[in-house]
Amino acid sequence: MSGSPVKRQRMESALDQLKQFTTVVADTGDFNGCFVASLWSCCEHCHCDPLGIAAGHCFPSLVTAASGHSDKHLREKAIDEYKPQDATTNPSLILAAAQMPAYQELVEEAIAYGKKLGGPQEEQIKNAIDKLFVLFGAEILKKIPGRVSTEVDARLSFDKDAMVARARRLIELYKEAGIGKDRILIKLSSTWEGIQAGKELEEQHGIHCNMTLLFSFAQAVACAEAGVTLISPFVGRILDWHVANTDKKSYEPQEDPGVKSVTKIYNYYKKFGYKTIVMGASFRNTGEIKALAGCDFLTISPKLLGELLKDNSKLAPALSVKAAQTSDSEKIHLDEKAFRWLHNEDQMAVEKLSDGIRKFAADAVKLERMLTERMFSAENGK
Repeated sequence: MSGSPVKRQRMESALDQLKQFTTVVADTGDFNGCFVASLWSCCEHCHCDPLGIAAGHCFPSLVTAASGHSDKHLREKAIDEYKPQDATTNPSLILAAAQMPAYQELVEEAIAYGKKLGGPQEEQIKNAIDKLFVLFGAEILKKIPGRVSTEVDARLSFDKDAMVARARRLIELYKEAGIGKDRILIKLSSTWEGIQAGKELEEQHGIHCNMTLLFSFAQAVACAEAGVTLISPFVGRILDWHVANTDKKSYEPQEDPGVKSVTKIYNYYKKFGYKTIVMGASFRNTGEIKALAGCDFLTISPKLLGELLKDNSKLAPALSVKAAQTSDSEKIHLDEKAFRWLHNEDQMAVEKLSDGIRKFAADAVKLERMLTERMFSAENGK
């Protein structure tokens, strides 16, 4: 026989197809291996090292799913495959990392900084914590081309002025480290006060904001009107609430309450020309991801990335700007009273927002106690 052999056309994975119409962010990281990806929803699923996940939990789960074992070559291959852009921190992740031997130099540097500035113990601890957040963020930024999200203390979630002041302080600390505000997203709880803080930071100070703990349509509308850079609605947490609090225990992807929430938000934003980025997060299965294909950003856990990589089924965008134009969304305006009423009407959102703030606040207190012990135990006679 003569002639060239026929080349078999490579079937694109669902992940490859998804990347054609959605920015995919891998929510895991290998700090020491120069691979840090977004952790926006990693803390939803595990209690891993936020700055060195590949050494412990999340990253091997991806490698194992793909090949059954883990080694440096496979890590490097995964780095090339996913090309992570962004990363985030929060009090829970920082608390976990600060207790690990690998990061004690950063903790000691933050403690020394707090002591150097002086003042009452409470002030020294606050300055040390701010410095610690920035030190972690600065190290992450050495490994990624994009931005890092640094969170304002959740205990300030109902104090607009305090959130603005703390955000500006964090940006100033990044500036001292030689990092411009264009590489930082300030994370704020999506309370009314948090959203207004985001508006002020964006408009008056040019500081980009990532609004987190977002569960209701009211929160999304208020964020859009405030002109914040990005929102991160949690798909999986919404599903979890409905499974726990209703008789229905399973959903088809298109009927998943988290998917429906993000779809409604996306269509509203695109129909009325809002520039705020919609970044779906906290997925429980690949069906949810496929049902939101076409969303601006999706953050996906290593396990689900591995499943998408092995999935060769045809994938088409479920969301698009064109389709959003024909949606039945009606534009609304929310002042504070209207926001509070509409948000309060959503029992799930009220409970999940409150729960999220409490959990982040509790971890902030634990971090304070840990640093207090480290900084002042000798002075207090312990």
